Amino acid sequence: MKEVTTIYVLLLILLPIQQIYPTEINVISDSQFLTEEDTLVSPAKTFELGFFRPSDTETTIYVGIWYKKIFVKTVVWVANRDRPLISAEAGVLRIVNPGNLVIMNNVTNDLMWSSNTTSSGNVAAKLLDTGNLVLMDQQKEMMIWQSFDYPTDTLLPGMSFGRNFLTKKEWHLSSWKNSQDPAVGEFTYSIDTLSYPQNELRQGDVVKYRAGPWNGIRFSGASEFKQNPIFTYSMVINETEVVYSYNLVNSSVLSRLTLNYSGQIERTVWVDNGKKWQSILSLPKETCDTYNICGAYGSCTLVSFQTCMCLDDSKFMPKNPKGWETADWSGGCVRKTPLDCENGSDGFVRYSDVKLPDTQNSWFNLSMTLKECEAKCRKNCTCMAYANTDIRGEGSGCLLWFNELNDIRVYFDGKGGQDIFIRMASSDLGNFTQTVSTNKGGTNIKTILLAVILPVLLIGFSSTWFFCVWRKKRHAKATGEGESLQVQESNSEAMELPLFSFSAVAKATASFSSDNKLGEGGFGPVYKGILEGGEIAVKRLSITSSQGLHEFKNEVICISKLQHRNLVKLLGCSIEGDEKLLIYEYMPNKSLDSFIFDKVRSTLLDWTKRFNIIAGIARGLLYLHQDSRLRIIHRDLKASNILLDHDMNPKISDFGLARSFGGNETGANTERVVGTYSYMSPEYALDGIFSTKSDVFSFGVLVLEIVSGKRNRGFIHPEHDNNLIGHAWRMHNEGRSMELVDTNIEKPSNPSEVLRSIEVGLLCVQQNPEDRPNMSSVVQLLGNEVALPKPKQPAFFTQRNIPGADFSSILYTTRSTNEFTVTEIVAR
Repeated sequence: MKEVTTIYVLLLILLPIQQIYPTEINVISDSQFLTEEDTLVSPAKTFELGFFRPSDTETTIYVGIWYKKIFVKTVVWVANRDRPLISAEAGVLRIVNPGNLVIMNNVTNDLMWSSNTTSSGNVAAKLLDTGNLVLMDQQKEMMIWQSFDYPTDTLLPGMSFGRNFLTKKEWHLSSWKNSQDPAVGEFTYSIDTLSYPQNELRQGDVVKYRAGPWNGIRFSGASEFKQNPIFTYSMVINETEVVYSYNLVNSSVLSRLTLNYSGQIERTVWVDNGKKWQSILSLPKETCDTYNICGAYGSCTLVSFQTCMCLDDSKFMPKNPKGWETADWSGGCVRKTPLDCENGSDGFVRYSDVKLPDTQNSWFNLSMTLKECEAKCRKNCTCMAYANTDIRGEGSGCLLWFNELNDIRVYFDGKGGQDIFIRMASSDLGNFTQTVSTNKGGTNIKTILLAVILPVLLIGFSSTWFFCVWRKKRHAKATGEGESLQVQESNSEAMELPLFSFSAVAKATASFSSDNKLGEGGFGPVYKGILEGGEIAVKRLSITSSQGLHEFKNEVICISKLQHRNLVKLLGCSIEGDEKLLIYEYMPNKSLDSFIFDKVRSTLLDWTKRFNIIAGIARGLLYLHQDSRLRIIHRDLKASNILLDHDMNPKISDFGLARSFGGNETGANTERVVGTYSYMSPEYALDGIFSTKSDVFSFGVLVLEIVSGKRNRGFIHPEHDNNLIGHAWRMHNEGRSMELVDTNIEKPSNPSEVLRSIEVGLLCVQQNPEDRPNMSSVVQLLGNEVALPKPKQPAFFTQRNIPGADFSSILYTTRSTNEFTVTEIVAR
């Protein structure tokens, strides 16, 4: 590398250089180069290439391409993404012999990036109006290199996405590390070509989302990728290449497909009159998009009380019924009747509107008919299903699956999926018509959902009417200043809350710009904004939210009456049509989980800060349980619902699942158990009994997480199968509690305070609610050097948490019969 760099430096010295002084140039050649003062512009001035900083505060400098005609600087390609220049260093982009485009550091003379090309002819670099930077051999009129072959996080119209088997080129997207760092991040979006091609979103080596294979019209699991008035799509699958691309019907439209640093695939269109990028596609968009969440032969749904069901419960059953009772769907489903392929009696059942299974173990032929496809599958006892590869016309092509069918899903809106034929035992064939909607001998998914949807719709309409009654006449001012939302709670005490217009909140958040998005929870996305000169956080109820009007009303009623330094403050709300917004004070340090579970950020929380956070949460809970106007049981206390202000003071948030009580009531029984599994007390999770002591249990789990920097969910010690609670209990009994402390922080200067916190945490997670201290006692035990009672065995201490699940909360619905109790579970 040193020898190559020396040659480049000599060339820079010896070549006759003519600096082009105008800011904009249209070509880079042997005698023309680009500095930080210049930009290379496409002929119609659609795109621009130059040196840029990701933000005004960044000291790193990159060479990239962005849209020239819009004021929002939107970078679509970065050259030196893993080797930036530093602000004090001068860079130059130029061509050096023999035909190589390079970025040089003029201070250190280091080579920062290279196209790695050679050419004996006269070479020039130009930026096309497609956003493609091309390196041309002008004598041969031949392109020798293009930026479209090296995409970063953006796929532009006309770009290839896939693989060429002859040239070994692969085109895929890789996310930035974060919003300010273009270096290669942890997410990739690519086409898996090991078998029949399918799109996959990965985090490292783990598949997070799969769009399903292309069927001639769309990806079977992503109906959004289909022909429409804005885009046309193309998919080429042959022996030499697998290439997907899209083009714009109207070339004047600006559009892009990006993979952002949080792992979201977004298609956006520039809205000129709104001066913003408008999202028209975002994937994954819901819990059911999680890869293989329901296991083999399982199907995910958002409109049932249970997230996962077997594809057809007359023919399949959960492989691990007990696991399904605790929301562990990873085992999937198995056939009730074993196959008997050797006798030749097996047949096939057609299921419609299905997202085709993972094609990792598949075979395909693009010219076979469906009848030929069935015959080929029937002859092979390991073939479990078949389908067309192209559903246009009468269908064509053959796709076979071997072994289990994973990551399938039935769609009920007619906008996704296709027919698939699954092998069944002869006794499961019967006389039926081979469609999922007419299965014989059992209740199918559509029947179940029909019984569920109608009541849900009735509840939704009545809730909407109830909210309309809440609304008062709006003030003429855009901010709605002086107005309030009045809610009568059980015809008793009225409360008032400032009501803001939707337009005012939209303006405050730059029309809910993705740049202002802070995160997303069960309620929906949360945005940062500026309203009346102050910073705010806005929770926007999503159409696909697992929570809804009930939780919205509940949060308004509960939190509007609460005032405490350790509770997040609700500033107001907005209700206009389908839009439901909650406006809170802004917490600059976001949530506690973003610190304690992050290897880097956890170092910012030393033991003193962690103990102050524990004590603050305890005071906030004490207020809820004892000192507020209403006794409040939170029911979803967890690290992600603890927000941190400028000074790292904790504030309890998210009261959508809370319950309030009056008088001497301290708890109740429910058939709707809501909350987060790994923080849930045993009496609540199993019997639906909740009380202030169930919040105490959640607090105990949270204390152990703060001390250790480890999540209770998913924690399994390498030496034993205990979760975090069990591990803490083990360390306590062995006199090794200090080993529980997060290794990312310095050794605490007050070990007795650490030990006291751990013991208080263990007291809070005891099996019996009566044994757990109330929050008044917890506050005293944390603050005084008094003798602590000896904790008893905790609950769930040997129970593994839900493996492979990355949803945040679960809901149990328990119904009793004369013989048994059935517990259903759904993601929240």
